[in-house]
Amino acid sequence: MARMVDARELTQRLDLCLRVGEMLLASGAGAADVTATMRAVAHALGVRRTEVDVTFTQLAMSAQAEPDEPAIVQIRSVTQREIDYDDLTKVDHLVRDVVAERTGLREARAEIARIASSGHARPRWAATVGWGVMCAGIALQLGGSPAVLAVAFVAAVAIDRLQHALTKRRVPVFYQQIAGGAVATVLAAAATRATEPLVTMDASLVVTANIIMLLAGIGFMGAIQDAMSGFYVTGSARLLEAVLATAGIIAGVSGGLSFATAVGLGLPPLEPARTDLVGVTVAALGAAVAAAAFSFSSYAPLRTLAPIGLLAGGALAITEAVAGQDFGRPWAVGIAAFAVGLVSYTLAGRLRVPPLVVVVSAVVPLLPGLSIYRGLSLLGANADPAPAQGLLAMVTAASVATALAAGVILGEYVAQPVKREARRVETRLAGPRLVGVTRYRRRRQRGRGPSGDE
Repeated sequence: MARMVDARELTQRLDLCLRVGEMLLASGAGAADVTATMRAVAHALGVRRTEVDVTFTQLAMSAQAEPDEPAIVQIRSVTQREIDYDDLTKVDHLVRDVVAERTGLREARAEIARIASSGHARPRWAATVGWGVMCAGIALQLGGSPAVLAVAFVAAVAIDRLQHALTKRRVPVFYQQIAGGAVATVLAAAATRATEPLVTMDASLVVTANIIMLLAGIGFMGAIQDAMSGFYVTGSARLLEAVLATAGIIAGVSGGLSFATAVGLGLPPLEPARTDLVGVTVAALGAAVAAAAFSFSSYAPLRTLAPIGLLAGGALAITEAVAGQDFGRPWAVGIAAFAVGLVSYTLAGRLRVPPLVVVVSAVVPLLPGLSIYRGLSLLGANADPAPAQGLLAMVTAASVATALAAGVILGEYVAQPVKREARRVETRLAGPRLVGVTRYRRRRQRGRGPSGDE
């Protein structure tokens, strides 16, 4: 360490590192980013010889004041995983201030406590409206009519309020996803039958839009990043969570389809959206609206909404252009995701937010809700070729999700080379940084201690 510290001060420094790591991990950051950020903060505060252990639900950090003294070990559990990109941005700024020695230990501990206890940046009802706008944007992306957009909006609001109520009662996420998928399907079928005399509405587009809404909260990105970064235990846990949440969506939608068929409200097969110039333009507009609305619902800073929307619209246009050249859907989505990862690092720097905020929001319109619905509807058909085609559609959905995460991470690899100064400290980092700093000063200012005292 830069200077001898007592056990109490060392404990305070480790506590700050753990609180920072907790908020990053709860917001979907990869284990590699969390580990590297905690080490960077500890190093800036004068703590050397640290050991960090990050799992899906727990953080542990140890340090020794002197080589011949016993290590001080602190553990912190991660119990809440509600995404709040405004808090993530504030923590990222705090980390940069600590690393740059603009903020001392006392001020940093007070700031992290204020961030954790201050609540969301906008009212909860505003986030609910944002989810509705997001689903309406996805419906527009799929070529839906105004009636489809309206029903998708109402269904998204109902699903969000239902899941919020279930969360308060500590119902597991798996059952929340089942409830959301079932509500989306039954509402879409009922709305189709109720408006049948007035307007023709494709309810399958409503279900697909709500599937993408339910998929948006699943941490595919963090799971793939952890696996590629060598954090196999954390990556496996996150992947299992993603698989269970997706299985809940599949169970809810399939149950809703079966119920709708049993009561005579069967949904029609899904027709692909238009792929001509006008169709792609409208789809890109829908993707832009959906991505901006998702970032709004995730409490991202308002300055990020328009750039994220433009990036998502461009990614959708790239996907359709590549898919039109006889590339498979996973390849088309993977190339578009690579472009998102390539651009997001520079864009995030200009917007003063972590790249994670940009990439996760921008790829939401590319999630494989279309393939999942097609697979479920075909698996439930009686014709002989349909089940095989449904199974192929489900495999395609899994391939698209993997290509999406892998493409973004590869884009970050190219756009964000790890600096020499960061490599000396972040010995375990094996991937790009979506959160945190990549370099910091190794010499401390004279006359200033790690706690901020002169």
